[in-house]
Amino acid sequence: MNSRVQTAVDLREKHGYNCAQAILCAYADIFGLDEAAAYRIAEGFGTGMGGMGETCGALTGAFMLLGLKNGSSVGDKAARAALYKEIRDLSAAFQAEAGATLCRELKGQTGLPVYPCAKCIETAAKLIEERINAQSK
Repeated sequence: MNSRVQTAVDLREKHGYNCAQAILCAYADIFGLDEAAAYRIAEGFGTGMGGMGETCGALTGAFMLLGLKNGSSVGDKAARAALYKEIRDLSAAFQAEAGATLCRELKGQTGLPVYPCAKCIETAAKLIEERINAQSK
């Protein structure tokens, strides 16, 4: 797979997508999801879950991609547990890079971003690509 990191960043910076939309839309076609549907699905997750400053939208978009890639069928508790572990691992890797997973912390208390949105998108995109590429080998 060719890297889509810059595509994801550009969706936010040049086209106004929120961070969750930028991640989900940049990779949606890989999982059979069209961009318009991905855009709508991710719309409520920007600015930390609907503007509440909670989990970073770029990270949430990456979680959605993991669900598309490795989500379970109804009643498969073992697959769900495995996916939850992947989510926790991805979250820990993001936190190690960015220093936080909450949008309000990444943006900083002064209004000056500690870790700007474009960097959050870049980090989440690189991390999700590592997982997509590792699982396709």
